[in-house]
Amino acid sequence: MNLNNIKPAAGSTFSSKRIGRGQGSGKGGTSTKGHKGQKARAGYSQKIGFEGGQMPLQRRLPKFGFKNVNRKEYRGINLDTIQILIENKSITGDITREVMIENGLITKNELVKIMGRGELKSAVSISADKFTKSAEELISKAGGKAITL
Repeated sequence: MNLNNIKPAAGSTFSSKRIGRGQGSGKGGTSTKGHKGQKARAGYSQKIGFEGGQMPLQRRLPKFGFKNVNRKEYRGINLDTIQILIENKSITGDITREVMIENGLITKNELVKIMGRGELKSAVSISADKFTKSAEELISKAGGKAITL
């Protein structure tokens, strides 16, 4: 067997249907679009969810919920995550926004909320936008400071 005599398996290949190539092709005339109507015309495209003029589902269903435009989204960081970074010597000294960005905990524009999961063994001062009550208690218990920005 050589590359010049390889053939595909029998029945695996076929020529595509050539539409609109005259009456002799069997697919000429209306080009499989039927007679007249919107779908037979050039440039036809139907809107997503269009139901032929019937009231569409997305308009039949009632609206619900509420989006607060003034909502502030906080990135939550737990104390156990901070403790792991301290043990790995990734963080030394006080924990500020810049230190968190360097260690990949937050991005430049995110607001930070320190959560109270886990335990903090080191006495460090942490600066963040918000603290949970349990986090503040655990930080002060370890001998550190919780500084709200």
